Amino acid sequence: METKTVLLELRTKHGLSQDQLAEKVFVTRQAVSRWETGETVPNTETLKLLSRLYDVSINTLLGSPMKLICQCCGMPLEDCNISKEKDGCFNEHYCKWCYADGEYMYSDMDDLIDVCVKHMANDQFSEEDARRYLRDTLPKLDYWKRYQELGGDGHFEAFKQTLIDEINELHIDGMPKLTKLNALVGSYVNLEYRLPNGNMVKFLDDQATYLGNQLECEFGGDRCFGVLANMEFILICTYEENGVNPELVIYKKR
Repeated sequence: METKTVLLELRTKHGLSQDQLAEKVFVTRQAVSRWETGETVPNTETLKLLSRLYDVSINTLLGSPMKLICQCCGMPLEDCNISKEKDGCFNEHYCKWCYADGEYMYSDMDDLIDVCVKHMANDQFSEEDARRYLRDTLPKLDYWKRYQELGGDGHFEAFKQTLIDEINELHIDGMPKLTKLNALVGSYVNLEYRLPNGNMVKFLDDQATYLGNQLECEFGGDRCFGVLANMEFILICTYEENGVNPELVIYKKR
């Protein structure tokens, strides 16, 4: 799709007139008109403003001329899974699982491979095949080529270790010692809990990325512990297979 068509459709979808859009991105109505006839294309700064206004990537605004993949895990990128900076701007180099709120979520390639394999393996593509593919592919991506420059200063790993220590100090009965935290997107772990008053509530943001893990209960049985955390809180719950019948154990502000 051409840029002019994308810009016209997005403006129409959001119910904006050319005058209203021009005011929001600090240009003239005539400039908007020229974009939509294909006479001109917005400059880089205006594309950034349009990207935030419409919540789509610049690549989408330009008619998706490039096939984007995450430069950490290799996942194909679309507007729904592209990462964002702290100011809300898209970072079109990474998915939201690998980069969130200005932080790189992985510093150990083996940890990333362990997480990816669980989602990639199926009847036609074994875990061994997935691991072999990832070990061949990941070192060719920009993140792992430039790891020391991007995230190798140890700050994020130190933060994860601080979280692990805080969680272990809670001494939850039946929960084994936590040793690792992985990046988890909110929509996959945002379970609904029943409060004492009977109301149902979710605590997470489907679009955010959290640090977490699943641990088997030391007492046995069919329930697992789920651990989730970020800079603001620690959440621990239990649930059955596939997140069925979740129960909140603790929700603690940090």
